[in-house]
Amino acid sequence: MKKSLFALAALGAFAGAAQAQTNVTLYGVIDAPIEYVNHFAASPPTQNPATGQLVQSPNGGSLFRMPSYGGLSTSRWGLRGTEDLGNGLQAVFVLESGFGSDDGSLQYASASGPRIFGRQAFVGLQSKDYGKLTLGRQYTSIFWAMANFSPTFYSTLYEPVVAQLGANYREDNTVQYTGAFGPVTAVAHYSFGTGLQAVGATPTFGGGAGEVPGHAKDNTGYGAGVSYQAAGFGASVAYDQWNPNFAATAGNAGSAKKAAAALSYTWGPAKVMAGYRWGQLKAANGGTLARDDYYWAAVNYQVNAPISLTLAYYYDDVKILRTATTTPVVNLPNPWQITFQADYAFSKRTDVYLATAYAKNGGLNFSASNSSFSNGYFLTQGNDSQVGVAIGIRHKF
Repeated sequence: MKKSLFALAALGAFAGAAQAQTNVTLYGVIDAPIEYVNHFAASPPTQNPATGQLVQSPNGGSLFRMPSYGGLSTSRWGLRGTEDLGNGLQAVFVLESGFGSDDGSLQYASASGPRIFGRQAFVGLQSKDYGKLTLGRQYTSIFWAMANFSPTFYSTLYEPVVAQLGANYREDNTVQYTGAFGPVTAVAHYSFGTGLQAVGATPTFGGGAGEVPGHAKDNTGYGAGVSYQAAGFGASVAYDQWNPNFAATAGNAGSAKKAAAALSYTWGPAKVMAGYRWGQLKAANGGTLARDDYYWAAVNYQVNAPISLTLAYYYDDVKILRTATTTPVVNLPNPWQITFQADYAFSKRTDVYLATAYAKNGGLNFSASNSSFSNGYFLTQGNDSQVGVAIGIRHKF
């Protein structure tokens, strides 16, 4: 639903700001699935500091629920706008808020409370010749570089987005440049303070010592990516680094590094893709907390105008995964997952879907431990696999 600035002014929020050359769009998605998951633990596992072994919770079982924040898409609403400044230059902004479709709650929290615009909040300038420069809370470069190579388009059900991109795929206090040059798109960013903090190998939101005098590295992040799309062929490479502060006091920055590459090819109704991501997490003292090689492959198939299918495979070769440098390194089984989605579109705005996945050697979306691999699906004690099935309806406005 598009609203002119004059219409929105009737709400009082933008009174007196309307200009003839300004365009503001109200947009969003509401996605409500019903999900079944087996072997679902009531709490995340812990890691025995003496042996390094994961200790799973014995409490839990099968779970029927309505997930809070979406299915194929995360439920959200936002405002985006442009103002023509002349000579091919525009001012741009985006304010985007995530919400629970089941209870209306805000999606994100910080140290100071819920975030109204926790998904995106930025303003900037864009030129048709020189690209776009934006400032605020934004997605990282690796997120944009890999977006066209995501098997399920970063679906909440079921894609290991955190495992692939890192928990810092959105960052506060970020300056970002994006430029399109024919079939090539380049993006780079720098965050003065990401808004995340690492406790052991576990990221927590709203913490960190970013933007502290005398500790310029703490909680910063940066990265870049380059993508090519032409004649059905796509290729992309990206690098991302986050320097998490590992303590409540400043001066304890470690490093979380990721590098990724992906390819795709489209012919007729089918698109095939494959990718690889290298990852490493180090503590402030230089000790390695996590090291892995992550792979994925998938096919998207448009059966006819309303029906689309997706089949994806994900595999993570875990070399090291521990909560502290004093925890012994143990050989963990490598998690893998198969995801299938079927979508039926009633219109361009409304669709229904089936999503299902099977994970081995970890919970769905590679929730192997209380680490950066975690995405919320934890296994009960004595189980090494998990199945999830969901049906839902989605409406875009």
